[in-house]
Amino acid sequence: MRDLHQTDSVTASRSDARAQGGATSDWMPYLPASTSPFIPKGVDPTELVWAETVAPGGYTHRVLARGTRFRLDDPTGDACANVLVFNALEPWERLNVADTQKIPWQAYLGQGSPLLSGDGRVLASIVEDTSGQHDAFCGTSTDAWNDEKYGDAAPEGPSPSGRSLFAKAAAKHGLSKRDLPPSVSFFQGVHVEPDGTLTPTGSAGPDRHVTLVAELPLLVLVANVAHPLDPRPGYTVGPLRVHAWRGSATAATDPRATATPELHRAHLNSIDYAEARGL
Repeated sequence: MRDLHQTDSVTASRSDARAQGGATSDWMPYLPASTSPFIPKGVDPTELVWAETVAPGGYTHRVLARGTRFRLDDPTGDACANVLVFNALEPWERLNVADTQKIPWQAYLGQGSPLLSGDGRVLASIVEDTSGQHDAFCGTSTDAWNDEKYGDAAPEGPSPSGRSLFAKAAAKHGLSKRDLPPSVSFFQGVHVEPDGTLTPTGSAGPDRHVTLVAELPLLVLVANVAHPLDPRPGYTVGPLRVHAWRGSATAATDPRATATPELHRAHLNSIDYAEARGL
């Protein structure tokens, strides 16, 4: 390493650091977002506000404006996007997985599904889904789980847990572990059997994506880690691509908002909150 980097003086260190300025990685944010080599078809590059490839075992986070579309892509079929969303204005309002399942009568996430807060508001809606293999039952992996299964759970190690990565992402926004509720995950499915057993159904294959719309200003945390029920003995997870672009929140008359009485009320709650704040 010493032969590669000359850092024996301030001047040499500065030169060495500047020499790394053009370096790239397979796992990185693209700045500006319009320079992403993986821009989704039909998306105007100038409208992009976030573009990133998240490493296997990596994490990311972003604050997004109301109406922003954000798309998760699984290019290999092995990504597992564990996601938490918070009201960015008042982050004590956050994803409530139990309400997300029971209020809209949805055990399984898919196109049209809302992600609800405990205050009865839609934080985000799934507007496009080519995977259908998701999980709102298990949450993400813990340190104890990964220590037992893989022998390590450190966030900088070979098999980080989702909770440890969420904690790192949350800390960058002034939140702590106690602020982290159960999460949902995309691209690795789970099915509930008649006897209550949870059966992993795996991936729908490569080149699948899910697109959500932010119904309120959102803080989004993403941990790309192996699903806790993945039956494979090794820590298996592929890269995850994230893109976000400007758009509009769901209107009160949109078919997505009026599909059921429960959805209509939840969307009206979100719209009322946003309009009162001039959003």
